[in-house]
Amino acid sequence: MKFSLWLPANLPWHDLHAAAAHAAGTGGWRGLWLEDHFMDNTAEPNDGARGECLTQLTALAATVPDVRIGSLVLGNTYRHPAVVAKQAAALSDISDGRFVLGVGAGWQENEHRAFGIEFGDVPSRIRWFREALQVWTGLRDETFTDFEGERYRLEHASLNPKPHATLPILIGGKGEKVMPKLVARYADEWNMWATPELFAGKNRIFTAALEDAGRQPSSLWRTTQALVFFDDAAKAAAVNAKGRPAIGGSAAELVDIMGAYAEAGVDEFILPLTSLRDVAKINDLGDRFLAEVAAQGG
Repeated sequence: MKFSLWLPANLPWHDLHAAAAHAAGTGGWRGLWLEDHFMDNTAEPNDGARGECLTQLTALAATVPDVRIGSLVLGNTYRHPAVVAKQAAALSDISDGRFVLGVGAGWQENEHRAFGIEFGDVPSRIRWFREALQVWTGLRDETFTDFEGERYRLEHASLNPKPHATLPILIGGKGEKVMPKLVARYADEWNMWATPELFAGKNRIFTAALEDAGRQPSSLWRTTQALVFFDDAAKAAAVNAKGRPAIGGSAAELVDIMGAYAEAGVDEFILPLTSLRDVAKINDLGDRFLAEVAAQGG
Protein backbone atom coordinates (compact mmCIF):
# COMPACT_ATOMS: atom_id res chain seq x y z
CA MET A 1 0.00 0.00 0.00
CA LYS A 2 1.18 3.51 -0.83
CA PHE A 3 0.85 6.66 1.27
CA SER A 4 0.13 10.27 0.41
CA LEU A 5 -0.30 13.53 2.33
CA TRP A 6 -3.26 15.92 2.31
CA LEU A 7 -1.98 19.42 3.07
CA PRO A 8 -3.99 22.40 4.38
CA ALA A 9 -5.35 24.73 1.71
CA ASN A 10 -5.58 27.62 4.19
CA LEU A 11 -1.84 28.21 4.49
CA PRO A 12 -0.13 31.24 2.96
CA TRP A 13 1.99 30.24 -0.03
CA HIS A 14 5.32 30.42 1.81
CA ASP A 15 4.10 27.95 4.45
CA LEU A 16 2.32 25.67 1.99
CA HIS A 17 5.42 25.46 -0.16
CA ALA A 18 7.63 24.78 2.86
CA ALA A 19 5.40 21.91 4.00
CA ALA A 20 5.15 20.45 0.49
CA ALA A 21 8.89 20.72 -0.13
CA HIS A 22 9.62 19.00 3.17
CA ALA A 23 7.17 16.20 2.36
CA ALA A 24 8.61 15.67 -1.12
CA GLY A 25 12.12 15.66 0.32
CA THR A 26 11.39 12.74 2.65
CA GLY A 27 10.93 10.36 -0.27
CA GLY A 28 8.15 8.56 1.58
CA TRP A 29 5.02 10.13 0.09
CA ARG A 30 3.56 9.08 -3.24
CA GLY A 31 1.56 12.26 -3.62
CA LEU A 32 0.37 15.58 -2.19
CA TRP A 33 -3.27 16.61 -2.26
CA LEU A 34 -5.24 19.82 -1.78
CA GLU A 35 -8.97 20.33 -1.27
CA ASP A 36 -11.15 22.62 -3.37
CA HIS A 37 -13.32 24.92 -1.28
CA PHE A 38 -13.83 28.67 -1.12
CA MET A 39 -14.75 28.88 2.56
CA ASP A 40 -15.10 26.75 5.68
CA ASN A 41 -18.27 24.77 6.26
CA THR A 42 -19.00 26.54 9.56
CA ALA A 43 -21.59 28.92 10.94
CA GLU A 44 -21.57 32.58 9.93
CA PRO A 45 -19.67 34.82 10.08
CA ASN A 46 -17.34 32.73 7.93
CA ASP A 47 -14.18 34.52 6.89
CA GLY A 48 -11.46 31.93 7.43
CA ALA A 49 -8.49 31.74 5.08
CA ARG A 50 -8.92 29.51 2.06
CA GLY A 51 -6.66 29.21 -0.98
CA GLU A 52 -7.76 28.45 -4.55
CA CYS A 53 -6.97 24.84 -5.35
CA LEU A 54 -5.84 24.95 -8.98
CA THR A 55 -3.69 28.04 -8.47
CA GLN A 56 -1.96 26.44 -5.49
CA LEU A 57 -1.47 23.15 -7.35
CA THR A 58 0.05 24.99 -10.32
CA ALA A 59 2.58 26.66 -8.03
CA LEU A 60 3.40 23.31 -6.40
CA ALA A 61 3.74 21.65 -9.80
CA ALA A 62 6.35 24.22 -10.81
CA THR A 63 8.36 24.18 -7.58
CA VAL A 64 8.02 20.77 -5.87
CA PRO A 65 9.47 17.79 -7.76
CA ASP A 66 9.07 14.00 -7.72
CA VAL A 67 5.65 13.53 -6.04
CA ARG A 68 2.23 13.36 -7.65
CA ILE A 69 -0.05 16.31 -6.97
CA GLY A 70 -3.81 16.30 -7.14
CA SER A 71 -7.15 17.86 -6.25
CA LEU A 72 -9.18 16.09 -3.58
CA VAL A 73 -11.57 16.94 -5.10
CA LEU A 74 -12.62 19.72 -7.47
CA GLY A 75 -16.30 20.59 -7.08
CA ASN A 76 -17.81 20.31 -10.54
CA THR A 77 -20.32 23.11 -9.92
CA TYR A 78 -17.63 25.76 -9.46
CA ARG A 79 -16.15 25.79 -12.99
CA HIS A 80 -17.09 24.83 -16.51
CA PRO A 81 -15.62 21.35 -17.14
CA ALA A 82 -14.08 22.32 -20.47
CA VAL A 83 -12.15 25.12 -18.75
CA VAL A 84 -11.10 22.65 -16.07
CA ALA A 85 -9.82 20.34 -18.82
CA LYS A 86 -7.61 23.15 -20.15
CA GLN A 87 -6.32 23.87 -16.65
CA ALA A 88 -5.68 20.18 -16.05
CA ALA A 89 -3.78 19.80 -19.31
CA ALA A 90 -1.58 22.75 -18.37
CA LEU A 91 -1.00 21.30 -14.91
CA SER A 92 -0.12 17.95 -16.45
CA ASP A 93 2.47 19.68 -18.63
CA ILE A 94 3.93 21.83 -15.83
CA SER A 95 4.19 18.82 -13.50
CA ASP A 96 5.66 16.55 -16.19
CA GLY A 97 2.69 14.21 -15.96
CA ARG A 98 2.39 14.12 -12.16
CA PHE A 99 -1.04 15.78 -11.88
CA VAL A 100 -4.19 13.83 -10.95
CA LEU A 101 -7.54 15.43 -11.76
CA GLY A 102 -9.65 14.61 -8.72
CA VAL A 103 -13.30 15.57 -9.18
CA GLY A 104 -16.64 15.33 -7.40
CA ALA A 105 -20.23 16.45 -7.84
CA GLY A 106 -20.04 19.23 -5.22
CA TRP A 107 -21.79 19.31 -1.87
CA GLN A 108 -21.01 22.37 0.31
CA GLU A 109 -24.09 24.58 0.15
CA ASN A 110 -22.85 27.63 2.04
CA GLU A 111 -20.09 28.48 -0.45
CA HIS A 112 -22.46 28.16 -3.38
CA ARG A 113 -24.76 30.66 -1.73
CA ALA A 114 -21.95 33.04 -0.71
CA PHE A 115 -20.32 33.06 -4.14
CA GLY A 116 -23.53 33.07 -6.18
CA ILE A 117 -23.05 29.62 -7.69
CA GLU A 118 -26.09 27.52 -8.59
CA PHE A 119 -26.34 24.63 -6.12
CA GLY A 120 -29.26 22.60 -7.43
CA ASP A 121 -30.50 19.47 -5.75
CA VAL A 122 -28.64 16.16 -5.46
CA PRO A 123 -30.10 14.58 -8.63
CA SER A 124 -29.24 17.72 -10.62
CA ARG A 125 -25.67 17.79 -9.38
CA ILE A 126 -25.23 14.12 -10.24
CA ARG A 127 -26.58 14.72 -13.75
CA TRP A 128 -24.27 17.72 -14.22
CA PHE A 129 -21.37 15.64 -12.91
CA ARG A 130 -22.06 12.84 -15.41
CA GLU A 131 -22.03 15.40 -18.21
CA ALA A 132 -18.78 16.88 -16.91
CA LEU A 133 -17.16 13.44 -16.89
CA GLN A 134 -18.16 13.03 -20.53
CA VAL A 135 -16.61 16.40 -21.30
CA TRP A 136 -13.35 15.64 -19.45
CA THR A 137 -12.83 12.21 -20.97
CA GLY A 138 -13.91 13.34 -24.42
CA LEU A 139 -11.50 16.26 -24.49
CA ARG A 140 -8.71 14.13 -23.02
CA ASP A 141 -9.13 11.16 -25.31
CA GLU A 142 -10.48 12.51 -28.61
CA THR A 143 -9.11 14.97 -31.15
CA PHE A 144 -12.37 16.92 -31.23
CA THR A 145 -15.38 16.78 -28.95
CA ASP A 146 -19.01 17.64 -29.69
CA PHE A 147 -21.42 17.46 -26.78
CA GLU A 148 -25.00 18.54 -26.18
CA GLY A 149 -26.27 18.06 -22.64
CA GLU A 150 -28.67 19.51 -20.13
CA ARG A 151 -26.04 21.87 -18.72
CA TYR A 152 -22.98 21.81 -21.00
CA ARG A 153 -22.50 22.18 -24.74
CA LEU A 154 -19.31 21.77 -26.77
CA GLU A 155 -18.97 22.32 -30.50
CA HIS A 156 -15.93 20.75 -32.17
CA ALA A 157 -13.80 21.51 -29.10
CA SER A 158 -10.18 20.39 -28.97
CA LEU A 159 -7.89 20.05 -25.98
CA ASN A 160 -4.64 21.19 -27.52
CA PRO A 161 -2.01 20.74 -26.25
CA LYS A 162 -3.01 17.42 -24.79
CA PRO A 163 -1.92 16.48 -21.25
CA HIS A 164 1.74 15.50 -20.91
CA ALA A 165 0.73 11.92 -20.11
CA THR A 166 -2.60 10.14 -19.92
CA LEU A 167 -4.31 12.36 -17.39
CA PRO A 168 -5.71 10.24 -14.52
CA ILE A 169 -9.23 11.13 -13.42
CA LEU A 170 -10.05 10.42 -9.80
CA ILE A 171 -13.68 10.42 -8.72
CA GLY A 172 -14.53 11.13 -5.10
CA GLY A 173 -17.82 9.64 -3.95
CA LYS A 174 -19.45 7.01 -1.78
CA GLY A 175 -23.01 6.72 -3.09
CA GLU A 176 -24.09 3.18 -3.88
CA LYS A 177 -26.50 3.68 -6.79
CA VAL A 178 -25.13 6.05 -9.42
CA MET A 179 -21.55 6.66 -8.28
CA PRO A 180 -20.26 3.08 -8.79
CA LYS A 181 -21.45 3.19 -12.42
CA LEU A 182 -19.76 6.56 -12.99
CA VAL A 183 -16.53 5.29 -11.46
CA ALA A 184 -16.65 2.12 -13.54
CA ARG A 185 -17.13 4.07 -16.75
CA TYR A 186 -14.97 7.16 -16.29
CA ALA A 187 -12.50 6.88 -13.40
CA ASP A 188 -8.89 5.80 -13.27
CA GLU A 189 -8.91 6.25 -9.50
CA TRP A 190 -11.58 6.31 -6.79
CA ASN A 191 -11.57 7.97 -3.35
CA MET A 192 -13.79 8.15 -0.29
CA TRP A 193 -13.45 8.81 3.44
CA ALA A 194 -13.56 5.47 5.25
CA THR A 195 -12.52 3.21 8.05
CA PRO A 196 -11.36 -0.26 6.92
CA GLU A 197 -14.77 -1.76 7.67
CA LEU A 198 -16.65 0.92 5.75
CA PHE A 199 -14.27 0.72 2.81
CA ALA A 200 -14.56 -3.05 2.56
CA GLY A 201 -18.33 -2.85 2.14
CA LYS A 202 -18.24 -0.01 -0.37
CA ASN A 203 -15.40 -1.64 -2.30
CA ARG A 204 -17.49 -4.74 -2.96
CA ILE A 205 -20.19 -2.56 -4.52
CA PHE A 206 -17.76 -0.59 -6.68
CA THR A 207 -15.91 -3.75 -7.73
CA ALA A 208 -19.21 -5.32 -8.82
CA ALA A 209 -19.91 -2.22 -10.94
CA LEU A 210 -16.53 -2.61 -12.64
CA GLU A 211 -17.26 -6.23 -13.42
CA ASP A 212 -20.74 -5.37 -14.71
CA ALA A 213 -19.11 -2.84 -17.05
CA GLY A 214 -16.72 -5.48 -18.36
CA ARG A 215 -13.72 -3.85 -16.71
CA GLN A 216 -10.92 -5.52 -14.79
CA PRO A 217 -11.16 -4.62 -11.08
CA SER A 218 -7.39 -4.15 -10.97
CA SER A 219 -7.68 -1.26 -13.44
CA LEU A 220 -9.07 1.05 -10.71
CA TRP A 221 -6.69 2.59 -8.16
CA ARG A 222 -8.46 2.86 -4.81
CA THR A 223 -7.63 5.52 -2.21
CA THR A 224 -9.06 6.53 1.14
CA GLN A 225 -8.41 8.69 4.18
CA ALA A 226 -9.51 9.07 7.78
CA LEU A 227 -8.56 11.42 10.58
CA VAL A 228 -5.60 9.94 12.47
CA PHE A 229 -5.14 10.31 16.23
CA PHE A 230 -1.78 9.11 17.48
CA ASP A 231 -2.03 7.45 20.91
CA ASP A 232 -5.73 8.28 21.28
CA ALA A 233 -8.00 5.49 20.17
CA ALA A 234 -10.80 6.84 22.38
CA LYS A 235 -10.79 10.20 20.58
CA ALA A 236 -10.86 8.45 17.22
CA ALA A 237 -13.80 6.30 18.33
CA ALA A 238 -15.70 9.38 19.50
CA VAL A 239 -15.13 11.20 16.20
CA ASN A 240 -16.00 8.12 14.21
CA ALA A 241 -19.24 7.73 16.17
CA LYS A 242 -20.28 11.17 14.94
CA GLY A 243 -19.96 10.05 11.33
CA ARG A 244 -16.45 11.30 10.53
CA PRO A 245 -14.13 8.40 9.66
CA ALA A 246 -11.26 8.36 12.16
CA ILE A 247 -8.64 5.93 13.36
CA GLY A 248 -6.32 6.08 16.34
CA GLY A 249 -4.09 4.30 18.80
CA SER A 250 -0.44 3.44 19.29
CA ALA A 251 1.90 3.20 16.32
CA ALA A 252 1.59 -0.59 16.43
CA GLU A 253 -2.19 -0.34 16.41
CA LEU A 254 -2.11 2.06 13.47
CA VAL A 255 0.13 -0.36 11.58
CA ASP A 256 -2.49 -3.05 12.12
CA ILE A 257 -5.20 -0.69 10.91
CA MET A 258 -3.19 -0.03 7.74
CA GLY A 259 -3.07 -3.77 7.24
CA ALA A 260 -6.85 -3.88 7.56
CA TYR A 261 -7.14 -1.14 4.92
CA ALA A 262 -4.95 -3.18 2.57
CA GLU A 263 -7.09 -6.27 3.15
CA ALA A 264 -10.19 -4.17 2.42
CA GLY A 265 -8.77 -3.29 -1.01
CA VAL A 266 -7.13 0.10 -0.42
CA ASP A 267 -4.16 0.87 -2.69
CA GLU A 268 -3.26 4.23 -1.13
CA PHE A 269 -3.94 5.77 2.27
CA ILE A 270 -3.97 9.57 2.36
CA LEU A 271 -3.04 11.22 5.67
CA PRO A 272 -5.20 14.35 6.14
CA LEU A 273 -3.49 17.19 8.00
CA THR A 274 -5.87 19.82 6.66
CA SER A 275 -6.77 21.43 9.99
CA LEU A 276 -3.20 22.40 10.95
CA ARG A 277 -1.67 25.83 10.45
CA ASP A 278 1.80 25.28 11.92
CA VAL A 279 4.33 24.01 9.38
CA ALA A 280 6.58 22.46 12.03
CA LYS A 281 3.66 20.43 13.39
CA ILE A 282 2.65 19.33 9.88
CA ASN A 283 6.20 18.19 9.22
CA ASP A 284 6.52 16.44 12.58
CA LEU A 285 3.24 14.54 12.27
CA GLY A 286 3.95 13.58 8.68
CA ASP A 287 7.44 12.38 9.55
CA ARG A 288 6.13 10.40 12.51
CA PHE A 289 3.50 8.71 10.37
CA LEU A 290 6.10 7.77 7.76
CA ALA A 291 8.58 6.42 10.32
CA GLU A 292 6.23 4.65 12.74
CA VAL A 293 3.34 3.57 10.52
CA ALA A 294 4.05 3.67 6.78
CA ALA A 295 7.56 2.22 7.04
CA GLN A 296 6.28 -0.63 9.22
CA GLY A 297 3.06 -1.42 7.40
CA GLY A 298 3.62 -0.29 3.82
